[in-house]
Amino acid sequence: MSTDTADPGAALAGTGPSSDLGGHAGQQSSPGKVQGEAQSKEEYAYKQDYRFWSIIIALCTMQILCSLENTVVVTSLPTIVHQLGLGSSYIWVTNIFFLATSVVQPLTGQLAGLFGRRHVALFVVALYTLGSGLCGGANGPAMLIAGRAVQGAGSGGMTAIMGIVISDLVPLRLRSAYQAILAMTYAIGMAIGPVVGGAIVQNTTWRWVFYINLPVGGVSLSLLWLFLRVKWDKETKTWDKLKRIDYAGNFLLITATVSVLIALTWAGSVYPWSSYHILAPFIIGLAGLVGFFCPRRICMGAGACNTAALIININRPLRLFSNRTSAIIYANTFIVSMLNYWIFFFLPLYFQAVQLSTPTRSGVQILPITLIAVPGAAVGAVALAKWGRYKAFHIIGFACLAAGIGSFAILDKASSTAAWVCLQILPSVGAGMVLDTLLPAFQAGVEEVDSAAAAASWSFVRSFGNIWGVAIPGAVLNIYSSRYASELIADTTARVSLQNGDAYSSGTRDFVTSFSEPMQSQIIEVFTRALSKVFLIGITFPAIAFLLSFIEREVKLRKTLETEFGLEETGKATQNVNV
Repeated sequence: MSTDTADPGAALAGTGPSSDLGGHAGQQSSPGKVQGEAQSKEEYAYKQDYRFWSIIIALCTMQILCSLENTVVVTSLPTIVHQLGLGSSYIWVTNIFFLATSVVQPLTGQLAGLFGRRHVALFVVALYTLGSGLCGGANGPAMLIAGRAVQGAGSGGMTAIMGIVISDLVPLRLRSAYQAILAMTYAIGMAIGPVVGGAIVQNTTWRWVFYINLPVGGVSLSLLWLFLRVKWDKETKTWDKLKRIDYAGNFLLITATVSVLIALTWAGSVYPWSSYHILAPFIIGLAGLVGFFCPRRICMGAGACNTAALIININRPLRLFSNRTSAIIYANTFIVSMLNYWIFFFLPLYFQAVQLSTPTRSGVQILPITLIAVPGAAVGAVALAKWGRYKAFHIIGFACLAAGIGSFAILDKASSTAAWVCLQILPSVGAGMVLDTLLPAFQAGVEEVDSAAAAASWSFVRSFGNIWGVAIPGAVLNIYSSRYASELIADTTARVSLQNGDAYSSGTRDFVTSFSEPMQSQIIEVFTRALSKVFLIGITFPAIAFLLSFIEREVKLRKTLETEFGLEETGKATQNVNV
């Protein structure tokens, strides 16, 4: 019998059926044994009662928080950067958020397995809401960046919890259909975020870009408190649980990721790519990430030695990568996450710096991406649940993404409304085909015992890709804006504003229109050429993913659910789910 054990928290904390940690407090009991074979599996009945849907609604409020903050800053960031005087440090406003989002997810999975989904969910939503308040009250760059770090930690925790809870309640074959519900909710935040962000900075203080999260966070906390009541290990002592956290692994992950991020942030703006200031932290960070995935054992106290299983189960350290389908999905998840933010952070820059749109209007101008991509992702997820095939979605989707992001390179000051609307359709369709079909394919491609670790590592890679999706095009923009500013602009003040990593913060309508002709046209030409390079270089990554998708193997998606974290009121039952 094929069963689904895709629970990141269980594997990460060592409390699930695939755990290799010492002790058996969190392991499932077995109703009996098959003679000469392994124990029979306990499966939870998949029931869509009011408790189930209440939890889905509570998760949707978390999804709104995540999506709203991810996009509300897109159109308002140039204004925030200018008013707080961040200069080239603007990249930290986004990257510290993505950094924190990435590195907390493995730890969130551990804590959710040890202390229960409900308590961890309440904590991360509260953390996110606190970070929003800190950002809104920021009186300088340091406080804003610190607040974004707190926000990011909360956002990463929410992302991990949503995936864990869905894995607890829904079989793998049907899981993409419920991800589609979350995707539609995500569409609400994605659609209104850029418009709301632009309207706020244009009509009131930018601080409401962050304060808007406070009431939404309050609603989310209330719903989670009332409805998110699922089973968890209440017997094991807190101290015993704390000893099973991989502190060394978490520390290594954080320091390695920070090291890579520093290199990406400084490259091209503060130091050249060939400088040891860039190469040293970049190489050290990559080495740390490799070391993070290597087998290791952690001894806790005299005579006690516990196995650390943060993302990769150490008794099978490279097993997730030995299967070609899972390895490809892993790489393509990183790429599509990177491309999402590549487009969402730099297409609005085109509208504001080249088309001279207001922040509000630029938010409206990128609506075609949201209105097509996210509902498209929902349709793709439902189709996957019905037919159970994903390879064709990935091949066609990445082909559309490669063609779509490259087509943005032709946009200039004279581009018509019809042109920039139509050009957004192709990458939107591509992203929609890929977004919600990757995780089920990733979990299906590994052995059952590794499916939990697979879900956790996939979530981390998705968030880690976001960092590169801002850092790489940011570095490209800085390099080419500096070059073209030297060639095209004679005015010293304007030229300096587009060099030394300050191009993004200068990419606003107010900055460009503060100069008279012919200087204004020269600045627009610099942004047009630099952004063209940003999008042309972006073709490389979906092209690689497109080729990799051909090597994928179609793996049958499991139809049954096995979990020890089901609804509190639901009894255990053995049941196959017909899909």
